Formats: sequence, C-alpha cells, structure tokens
Amino acid sequence: MSTPGAAHEDAASIKPATGKLGIMIPGMGAVATTLIAGVEAVRRGFAKPIGSISQMGTIRLGKRTDGHSPLIKDFVPIADLNDIVFTGWDIFGGNLYDAAKTAGVLERDQLESMRPFLESIEPMPGVFDQHYVKRLTGQKVKVGKNKCDLANQIRNDIAEFKTKTDRQVMIWCGSTEIYLEQTEVHQTLEVFEKGLVNDDPGISPSMLYAWAALKEGIPFANGAPNLTVDIPALRELSKKMNAPICGKDFKTGQTFIKTVLAPAFKTRMLGVSGWYSTNILGNRDGEVLDDPESFKTKEVSKLGVLEHIFQPDLHPDLYGDIYHKVRINYYPPRGDNKEGWDNIDIFGWLGYPMQLKVDFLCRDSILAAPLALDLCLFMDLAARTPGLRGLGIQEWLSFYFKDPDTAPGVYPEHDLFIQSMKLKNTLRHIMGENLITHLGLEYYGE
Repeated sequence: MSTPGAAHEDAASIKPATGKLGIMIPGMGAVATTLIAGVEAVRRGFAKPIGSISQMGTIRLGKRTDGHSPLIKDFVPIADLNDIVFTGWDIFGGNLYDAAKTAGVLERDQLESMRPFLESIEPMPGVFDQHYVKRLTGQKVKVGKNKCDLANQIRNDIAEFKTKTDRQVMIWCGSTEIYLEQTEVHQTLEVFEKGLVNDDPGISPSMLYAWAALKEGIPFANGAPNLTVDIPALRELSKKMNAPICGKDFKTGQTFIKTVLAPAFKTRMLGVSGWYSTNILGNRDGEVLDDPESFKTKEVSKLGVLEHIFQPDLHPDLYGDIYHKVRINYYPPRGDNKEGWDNIDIFGWLGYPMQLKVDFLCRDSILAAPLALDLCLFMDLAARTPGLRGLGIQEWLSFYFKDPDTAPGVYPEHDLFIQSMKLKNTLRHIMGENLITHLGLEYYGE
C-alpha cells in the first residue's frame, strides 16, 4: 500500500474545487434540460442522483479484507452539486422550462415543482448552419461576417460567464451534425484558424464552440458523434491551453448493452456471425437522425464498437465474418422513450448456432443526463490535476462514450468493464493510492 504521506502529497497537488463551477451547454434540449432539472431536484432533496458514478459510485481502496470503499465524491475533490451554475446556447428560444416541456422527458408535476428555477435560465442565441443539421431550422441564431466572427462571439459569451463563475467546462448536447471526414483544414491549429476566417466548409458549428472553449482554457466534452474536437488542430490547442478533451457520443442505450454483451462473448470464446441492431426513437434526436447525412455520423460511431472489442484479426474463426447492421427509425409517438432491439447470432462448441434477443425499452435522456454530469465534474477535476490536464485527451473517461478518443496510433478500449477499471485506477493514481489489479495472491500466501 502507498503510505498515507505519499497519498497526501499526490492529492495535495490537485487544486481544490473552490467557488462556482460553470457548466456551459451548446444545445439546451432534452438531455440538457433533464440534466439541469435533475441536478436541481437532487440539490433540493427531491430525488437521488441515480446513474451518476461520481455521486453514487464507490471506489475500493486497499485489500478486499480492508473493507474500505468510500464514495467517489468523498475520495476525490470534485465540485459539489450546490456549487454548479448552468448556462448555454440554443437555437429555438424560450427559457429552460419551455424547453423541458417541449422535450417531454420529465413529468408535469416534477417540472412544475422546479418551474421558477428553470424559467430563470434562458439560453443565449446559438451558432447554427442548416447545412450541418438538415432537419432543424434555427429561430434564435447568431449572425456574423464569417466563422471566426461567430466563434469570437461565443468567446465573448464565455468571458461574460467567467465573471460569474470560478471555473468552467463545456459539454456539447446539441444535435448530430452531418458526417465529415478530416481534411487539410483540420490538420494544424494555424490552418484551422485561417479556415475560420475563410469560412471553410470543413469547420462545423460544434467545432466553433470547441475552439472557443479551448481558447479560453476550458475543458470540452462532446455528447454527439460529430467530428468536433477529435482533430489534430484542436488536440494541438487542447495541449497548448492545458484544457482537457475526451471522446464523443454518450454511451447510453443500445451501445451500452453492446459493450456489456460483446466482452462476455469474447471472454467465453463464443463466436458471433451476425448482430442486427435497430432503434425506434421519436424525439428531436430521432428527427435529426432521419436525415441520411446525420445518420451516417451516428452509424459510424455505433459500428466501431464491436470491431474493437472482438479484435477479428486476432480471432478470425470467431469474429472474422460478422454481419453487423445498425438502423435508427424515427417514430414520433415514442418521444424520448427509445426502443433498442438487438438480434445476435452466436455459435459455440463444434459451431452449433444460438441466438440472443434484447429489447431495451429505455429513456434516452434519463440515461444520458448522469453521464453528462459525471463528465463535467471529472473534466473539471482533470483541469485541476497537474498529471492530467497537460495530457489533452482524457482516455480514462472512455467509459462514457460510444467513440472514445485516444492518442494517435492507439486503438480505443470499448469493453465497459475495462473502461470502469481504467477510470477508477486513474482516480486512485492521482490520489496516490495503489492501483487495483484483482490479482489477489496476497490472500493465499504464507
């Protein structure tokens, strides 16, 4: 075990979470309003923060026989929920009570109990271009002479918010943008910033928010699958400004289940011949993904999971010929209550076939909101931790994403349980505690 003195010395290098933490959200729709209303409900004692690892998770320290497993929020110096202040941008106008009513996630009585608080938050006009999200029409949008001007307007909004808060993080909860591949404008910060002035079509609105946040030294997380901060130019800016970044696309429903089941098949060396996934979704996200260009962005994010978990190059007999299909169907009557249906064709001893069918009737924003909260709290922690903030990419937060970001040349880890171990071991590491390997030989020696 680490000595108490060593643990104290490591932990002492982390700046304390004093003052107010400002959470800035581009896209204040279903996920954002569910997050904000939920945090307020927890602060008032109306509800428990179920689904939040940072609030309800525990972390084992030392041996199993030591019986020492504090709450994560009591172990690492993360911000207190009472110290969080919210702001953000949206393209539809109205306050957050209006937005939450439109989203239709939370029950009327619950919303009414927090109505004054939600009405007190009115999003700022957003940066929007219909070229990148075909199915939406902006009603309250910023106007500028070019993308550089728009990005600097976001920086001005951030500067104003900085006068009211002590630290800030930004998390994209906006709609999925069209599929973009990396081009020359994404390769260096210098070329990217020239592209802002020249209105380069490879620079989407989400990239403007990411650039503005990182320029201000603010951590940035992406809850959608669009190409945003996962480009060399913004990775360069992240490191230059010591502003942490991480992966993209909240791992909520169907992909969450995949990252549980696929490792189980691989661990048992059971083969998979096919995995068919379809989703029925009726909220604004479903409407946006009804556009083929936005769907492709989501499809690429969802399809990558199995290949990285199964490693078909290492196990060609088991996973070398998988037929993997993903579909999303917009079905308005479902609203935010999504249905994820999977048919999995597996095979076992002597090649005999079997099937597994999963029907997950889930609530999209209910699953996403605690992930967004954790990401904001942990990104803020990373920004205050000398051993983490200079890394740029926070791979230890892979747990929260369909598409984790990694250093160039390093494949992402998708196995949920390995991701969980990576997250908790990172917290032990920054606090000067021994890592947990689960070897367990110490219980059986002389």
